[in-house]
Amino acid sequence: MSSQESLVSAEPLLELLNVESAYGPIKALRGVSLKVRRGEIATVLGSNGAGKTTILKTISGILEPRKGSVSFRGRAITAQDPATIVQQGLSHVPEGREVFPLLSVRDNLLMGAYTRSDRDGVARDLETVFGYFPILRERAGQDAGLLSGGQQQMLAISRALMASPDLILLDEPSLGLSPKLTKEIFEIVVRINREHGTTLLRGEQNANMALNAADYGYVLENGRIVMEDTCPRLREKDDIREFYLGMKDAGQRGERRWKKKKHWR
Repeated sequence: MSSQESLVSAEPLLELLNVESAYGPIKALRGVSLKVRRGEIATVLGSNGAGKTTILKTISGILEPRKGSVSFRGRAITAQDPATIVQQGLSHVPEGREVFPLLSVRDNLLMGAYTRSDRDGVARDLETVFGYFPILRERAGQDAGLLSGGQQQMLAISRALMASPDLILLDEPSLGLSPKLTKEIFEIVVRINREHGTTLLRGEQNANMALNAADYGYVLENGRIVMEDTCPRLREKDDIREFYLGMKDAGQRGERRWKKKKHWR
């Protein structure tokens, strides 16, 4: 059995069943079910407004679902207080980074470890994140609000790591970053997963990066999961290749893109 096949068959660390979430009268998720297995990188792929952020907010307790259930490590966490969910080993890196701008980089990192009492472990993890992102060591005494957008993204990911979580939710980590910096951050995220076994669920609209830096993927459209598979298999799907990767077969070049329809299967 291949490593990816074993991931698919493994018991889920996180599971959503028929989740529906809304903002007032606007339904954002429509019966979403997904699983994230321990040790994998999973990605939710979708365009802007598809519902990726809503899924992550529902998991972390920021948004209460109207229907369905969320379980983590085999226990129900549906609509629990976000602080309680963090204490159970789940960290959320929100869209837009949301660092503490008037605190130093070091204090931002220590805020990520506020649930921990193992001072030696916190010190080791601080060195670990400085190893992944050396610029944060250089700027450790600087106010986080003075960092560049890419450096703030590094800080937000590192702050989540400081909680020593079993699972990290990453919301659009490539948003607003240059292709070069996006590639660097994605490579480090993969290293974190491979070297430490940290499980990750990422919401992303950068399909090429997402599918090349994850094990399993879900395609989200209008609040519904329309396709799921291992990322290598998703990359070979005709609809994914055309509508997300911008690739078409030679026989389709004369057909106007907006006249074609997706045929998820």
